[in-house]
Amino acid sequence: MRLFINIIKGIVIGIANAIPGVSGGTMMVSMGIYDEIIGCVTKLFSQLKKSILTLLPYGIGMAVGIVGLSYGIKFLLTNYALQTSMAFVGLILGGIPILYGHIRGKKLGISHGLVFAAFFALILVLQLLGEGNGAQADLTFGVWSCIKLFFVGIIAAATMVVPGVSGSMMLMLLGYYYPIINTITLAVDGLRNADFGQILEAAGVIIPMGLGVVLGIFVIAKIIEYLLNNYEGHTYCGILGLVIASPIAILMGIQMPVITGSVIFGSILSFAAGLIVAYFLGRE
Repeated sequence: MRLFINIIKGIVIGIANAIPGVSGGTMMVSMGIYDEIIGCVTKLFSQLKKSILTLLPYGIGMAVGIVGLSYGIKFLLTNYALQTSMAFVGLILGGIPILYGHIRGKKLGISHGLVFAAFFALILVLQLLGEGNGAQADLTFGVWSCIKLFFVGIIAAATMVVPGVSGSMMLMLLGYYYPIINTITLAVDGLRNADFGQILEAAGVIIPMGLGVVLGIFVIAKIIEYLLNNYEGHTYCGILGLVIASPIAILMGIQMPVITGSVIFGSILSFAAGLIVAYFLGRE
């Protein structure tokens, strides 16, 4: 049962990482698995078997979430932007009590408040900067393209792990979001149709970027583990600032639809569903 629950958590993280403005790291915090995942990544080589067994169900779920949403993301954000966003707002707010538990009872000073405020403001600034999305990148296969994809993967991975920061939004700023989404659908279509030409074309993008993602996750996880071990109170105040700012940033980033009764009702339902899911997943 726990294996199934962890796959579901991975799907939530994957979906969050695929939606611009939503943070996979925030979902990890909301579901109470952030420390566990960071610890397993940093101890991957020293505790190989344990780390792989822990990370595998999350990884499977993330892959399912990202691939599944790559087909429906444009449809959801075009037709149900507010309802989709409110589901993630519910997921985020539902997980704040878990995060607050890490600093409850600790002696906090002015420096902790400043860290909270700085990271809260950072998310809003990044969202404002993200309103002007970059031109679409050219993914034509070549040595230079592979090098760029490798470094884009590092940047995307780092932003996907940090709570409150949207990896998809960073890809959009760099002009790689829609090309990458299209490449994922190309790869899945190629596998489904046994079209090796499509598979090879997609692999020329996915492999170099994937290597960058692996390196980026490992490096940022090491940094976060160090901060948690040496500056736990300040780190959690920073994470809390990132997470609390996330719902505001998400709603700032969507194209608000015409407000009707059905939109309001659907948004309330999706928000409530997000709260409930965060509550139950956070308990597991």
